[in-house]
Amino acid sequence: MTRHVLILGGHGKVSQLITPILLRNSWTVTSVIRSADQVPTIEKLSAGVSAGKLNVLVRSIEDVKEQAQAQAVLDEIKPDTVFWSAGAGGKGNPERTFAIDRDAAVHFIRAAAATPSIHQFILVSYLASRRQRAPWWDDKTWADAEKMNTMLARYFAAKVVADEELIRQGARRDDFAAISVRPGVLTDEPAGKVELGKTVGVSGDTSRATVAEVSAALMERVGEAKTGWLDLLDGTEDLEGAVERVVREGVNAAEGDEVFENLKK
Repeated sequence: MTRHVLILGGHGKVSQLITPILLRNSWTVTSVIRSADQVPTIEKLSAGVSAGKLNVLVRSIEDVKEQAQAQAVLDEIKPDTVFWSAGAGGKGNPERTFAIDRDAAVHFIRAAAATPSIHQFILVSYLASRRQRAPWWDDKTWADAEKMNTMLARYFAAKVVADEELIRQGARRDDFAAISVRPGVLTDEPAGKVELGKTVGVSGDTSRATVAEVSAALMERVGEAKTGWLDLLDGTEDLEGAVERVVREGVNAAEGDEVFENLKK
């Protein structure tokens, strides 16, 4: 199996953190960015790294209006892993949030699941992106999640659709893992210990560097890591040990979500 990852949203902070990690681990990385002005920033990420190979592709994800367009990008790049950290983040024109965080994400998820050579799709979401209360959450935690989703109403409406589609598409193939990595409030602190899988609370910080490290570690587990949601906060467990645990135990924070439960029937 090749080790070629397509990063969608390559100029984002998490993407810029994960790119050199993957290059050092001998991955070929194709980073998709929206503007030629961003090319020098991305190219600098490979400075001093000789193990992997970096390609930069200028392409507008916002212009992907149907699955066939997403499929054309995948057919052009031929990755075996897709990493999605693109999005409007709920800012600016509401239609842009839905065009990127919901519609384009869904098109790429479906196209990836329909491509036999792609074995993993990792999407960066956020911890409260769910319509139903997690069974292991208490009343206060669910109230905190609902409050967060009300404050981020537009972002929530877009991201939850993509998260649910990941679960649906991940069920299509045994050799395709569709994983949502779901951090709390993002910070620029160094990567550290984690609470990963099913978090006790929903309120808390998550280092962007930790998101990058966890996502990269999951990529190394292709063929082992299964479809699911993994909630992520800064915590007390060793990062590599936490990833090994959730993969070994098949931890899935989508439990209790209606889409996931219906697929089990």
